[in-house]
Amino acid sequence: MSQREVRVLQVAASDITIDKLLLPLIINLKANGYVVESACADGRFAQGLKKQGYVIHTLPMSRSLSPFKTIKAIWALYRLLRKEKYDIVHVHTPVAAGVGRLAAKLAGVPTVIYTAHGFYFHDLMKPWAKRVTVMLERILGRFTDLLFTQSTEDAQAAVRYRIAPQQRVVWISNGVDINRFTPREDNSAVRARFGLQEGELAVGYVGRLVREKGIFELLEAMRQASERIPNLVLLIAGDNKTGGDRDSETQGLVQEYLASADLPFRVKFTGFIDDVEEMMQAFDVFVLPSYREGMPRTIIEAMASGKPVIASDIRGCREEVSHGETGLLVPVRDAEALGRAIVDVLNSPELARSMGEKGRERAELYFDEQTVLDRQLWHYARIVSERHPALAVPVVDSAYSPEKSTQDDIHQ
Repeated sequence: MSQREVRVLQVAASDITIDKLLLPLIINLKANGYVVESACADGRFAQGLKKQGYVIHTLPMSRSLSPFKTIKAIWALYRLLRKEKYDIVHVHTPVAAGVGRLAAKLAGVPTVIYTAHGFYFHDLMKPWAKRVTVMLERILGRFTDLLFTQSTEDAQAAVRYRIAPQQRVVWISNGVDINRFTPREDNSAVRARFGLQEGELAVGYVGRLVREKGIFELLEAMRQASERIPNLVLLIAGDNKTGGDRDSETQGLVQEYLASADLPFRVKFTGFIDDVEEMMQAFDVFVLPSYREGMPRTIIEAMASGKPVIASDIRGCREEVSHGETGLLVPVRDAEALGRAIVDVLNSPELARSMGEKGRERAELYFDEQTVLDRQLWHYARIVSERHPALAVPVVDSAYSPEKSTQDDIHQ
């Protein structure tokens, strides 16, 4: 009697997460013999994936913590899990990870994997809020058979806060397709495409327009930096249509700020960009002033593109940026320090060039997407062999070995 294939469901709140972050994992799992389907909220990315032949179950998933929406999402996912009888459910993003693990527990799914793209709790939270969030993670950790973390700090926190025991925690890091993001000598065409004029210096930001991304600090930093550097442009890529009420509120406040202030710099919104690798070439420096992150992919994309990076000195960012070598780290919510960092980089073309070159080297060494995928595939095969002996165990063809993988090297 032949063994059947392992059935996997990837769960995320937003369809953009499936399309832009999880698709490489899905492709690699399928190539290694897994049957992979996904569940997320409906949207243009979900419909696009369906047209490409991927199995996407659209459910009433939401980033909102509304009790009604949460219960509705748990019920819908529970019904899907009972019907399809997956062997592994792999959950992503905070709200969907909670919904997914509760539904999987109720439905009796044998194995649950959780990727912490960045724990929701962080050091800047109010103590009571952090305690509540950690407690929720600890409760949900009881329904988690394998916990992947992208940052080493999250891996350490998972054990320290008793969210999961050491043997169930696996650091996987984060990465991009290094060959897709490559530095260029001539970026005049792409600068023209995004409306940059000769002599202008572009500070780039890619992400959602939410307060916790530090967007207001960035605007104030640009105002201060423009007092010392003329012809500054803030180039913002992001699409609030994939967000919620907080996104829309922040966008409205940003527009009010821009309309009321006599700004000495230019701001250009591009909307959502499919080819981020092209836009990266238009930047002179990439900035990410977030209050909290997991292991931000945009920083890796910028480094792989040969761009200097300025980011908040927080979890994830400080794992990616080598301060003083590939970019600069600044205190959280400190617009003045952020403005000084922008001036320091843009006023020294040689420093910016050196940081870009070293950033590219660091991306190649530590943040190659295929290495991250190999880590996950190896542990997928391990947990299938341990927990599903009756199923066909995929053979992983890679050089990855947990004995050869170290989290310490990345900080050097």
